[in-house]
Amino acid sequence: MIAVIQRVSEAAVAISGQEKASIGTGLLILLGIEDADTREDLDWLSRKIVHMRVFPDEAGVMNKSLLDVAGELLLISQFTLHASTKKGNRPSYIKAAKPDVAIPLYEACIDELSQQLGKPVKCGVFGANMQVSLINDGPVTIIIDSKNKV
Repeated sequence: MIAVIQRVSEAAVAISGQEKASIGTGLLILLGIEDADTREDLDWLSRKIVHMRVFPDEAGVMNKSLLDVAGELLLISQFTLHASTKKGNRPSYIKAAKPDVAIPLYEACIDELSQQLGKPVKCGVFGANMQVSLINDGPVTIIIDSKNKV
């Protein structure tokens, strides 16, 4: 799993011009799932996201987690994170999981993150054409790949 984590002061997702979900201070997560991903990847990544210290403390040092600041989380599925650009100019998405694999993992990720946060996770709609807007605070953007956890 690949996650692009962005610290935001606000973020929203719309589908066909209608807002689906929005958050204030928190994290916007773009999540890419590949065929080789497992529940172990999901659990590891969820823990990392919730406990990652990317919010400033009283001294302005990034020392607080999403839990510490009672922040919100907006999770968006994004298969294009697994694009291969090695050959030609048209990306290949062969590594991206098909819906029969990706949807259950995406839904499990929503549940796991909600459980760890102690509140609902806002999300987009898997496979939909979504418009995501955000104010990246910092900017802080971090990319995590569960295949590089060692």
